[in-house]
Amino acid sequence: MRIKNGVLTLTYGGMMAALVFVATYAFKIPISLTQGYIHLGDGFILLGAALLGWTAVPAAALGSMLADLLGGYTLYCLPTFLIKGAVAAVAVLAVCGTKPVWMTLALLAAAELVMVAGYFVVEGFFLFDVALALTSVPPNGVQALSGLVIGWVLLPAARRLRRRLS
Repeated sequence: MRIKNGVLTLTYGGMMAALVFVATYAFKIPISLTQGYIHLGDGFILLGAALLGWTAVPAAALGSMLADLLGGYTLYCLPTFLIKGAVAAVAVLAVCGTKPVWMTLALLAAAELVMVAGYFVVEGFFLFDVALALTSVPPNGVQALSGLVIGWVLLPAARRLRRRLS
């Protein structure tokens, strides 16, 4: 989206960060072993990428990090900021331009794989136990799949809205 007004860009980015925060913070299922949780925020990160383009990257990073900060997961704030920003960046590459449907879906899946791999590495580092970090892969995979479904369902509406806002 080419938004010429910097104030409008900042406003849309702030609104998307708030939406990602609410979807992450309000609707979560804790995972007992690794201190993480499953949430709906990834679907809205993908939606933000489709609506805002590169503006979605800092919005996704900030919204997700704030959910960790206010949810008591302060150890994960910096990793979440970096991982969710990377997820949004790959998602922007997926939805920008005209690509075949299969390529868009493959790139969105790659965005979610960034999340699963990122948290595996972080938890392996924090826990000093690769076997325990592996236990976070299936729940993160469920989160990734839910994010893909939400993002894929909302993608056509987001593209129509994006054309209207341009």
